[in-house]
Amino acid sequence: MFFRRVSPQITNPGGLWDESGELYPLLGATPRMQPLEWEFPAGARVRMAHMQYEQNRLDWQGAQIPLICWDELTHFTESQFWYLLSRNRSTCGVRPYVRATCNPDPDSFVAELIAWWLDDEGYPRPERAGVLRYFVRINDELVWADTAAELRAKYPEIPPKSLTFQPSKVDDNPALLSKDPGYKANLLALPYVERMRLLGGNWKIRPSAGTLFNRAWVSIVKAPPAGGTLCRFWDFAATEKKLVKDDPDYTASCLMLVTGGRWCVLDVTAEQISPTEVERQFINTSRQDAIEATKRGLSYRARWEMEPGSAAKRETRRLVSLLAGLDAKGVPSHKDKITRAKPFLAQAEAGNVSLVEAKWNEQWLQHMHNQPEAAHDDIWDATAGAFNALTAVAGGWTARSFQG
Repeated sequence: MFFRRVSPQITNPGGLWDESGELYPLLGATPRMQPLEWEFPAGARVRMAHMQYEQNRLDWQGAQIPLICWDELTHFTESQFWYLLSRNRSTCGVRPYVRATCNPDPDSFVAELIAWWLDDEGYPRPERAGVLRYFVRINDELVWADTAAELRAKYPEIPPKSLTFQPSKVDDNPALLSKDPGYKANLLALPYVERMRLLGGNWKIRPSAGTLFNRAWVSIVKAPPAGGTLCRFWDFAATEKKLVKDDPDYTASCLMLVTGGRWCVLDVTAEQISPTEVERQFINTSRQDAIEATKRGLSYRARWEMEPGSAAKRETRRLVSLLAGLDAKGVPSHKDKITRAKPFLAQAEAGNVSLVEAKWNEQWLQHMHNQPEAAHDDIWDATAGAFNALTAVAGGWTARSFQG
């Protein structure tokens, strides 16, 4: 059995099913689409299935599976993994065993399971690669030893299980790199945290201040470059700060210019103001932006994040009407804030982002550098929104216009 968390991951182009189609016919196997299965001349079968929900593990009660293969084990839960181990049995003559592939994920149970094979920084220890270790479960805790004999001596009634971890990097796959030499460049283009995981093999790195965004990546310029397209993106909050101890979200906006493959932040606002003041600032700032863009011969668009629901759609229609005559649209919220910002972060790290020198520079740099640990993320969201609105394909956002 091959398991993936959801079924599209099996049948996606280049996924398990496609790859098996390159190999198994050479051994005389016949495919069956329902279920996704290969049958071999001698009667052996290889099947591929998903285990999307926690309770799906119980679908395999009574099964006898001599080989269980987990494709990306970090996508599964700990209980799914351990329960299926009880199905890893057979009288067919094949000694039952389990194999799993995985990419680094510090929040997965796998990180703890393979901790002995990692150093203090989260990288695999070369001298421990492929070394067998043994464990038994006592009072729902795993007890480890270097040899099976150690555990048998201490727990004679419990047969030990063995486990090993074999790290690998992209350079260990010359067949892939020869067919697709650009793949390594794709990994090098990832934002820092993902690059350290997927290319560097780090199992402990997490988004923290200075790892998602580093202020040293951005240059400050006296004036913006000529030409290009302007966009101001708004991240609205409507609670007025009335008490010193209150700390509501900010209404933030980011005005960004793109030209010649480079992005320049021209202006940033962030204020804790009332709904009435938010609307006044939104109208006045947007129209002033449009006037300045016209003077410079630039196109200008106003965008804002639109939450799900009919109320948000009605509010977007109203905001569009307030900016009649301008290119104004609401953008449906999409994925989490870190995912939305990844395209911008990659360009910033590559040195393709600059700021126009102004008083707000330090506020913006501190806010971006301190994510995701900062108390607020309004400027972050506005910045990522402006970038994605200017490069819609890269950001994965879809702009939607509502006529007033």
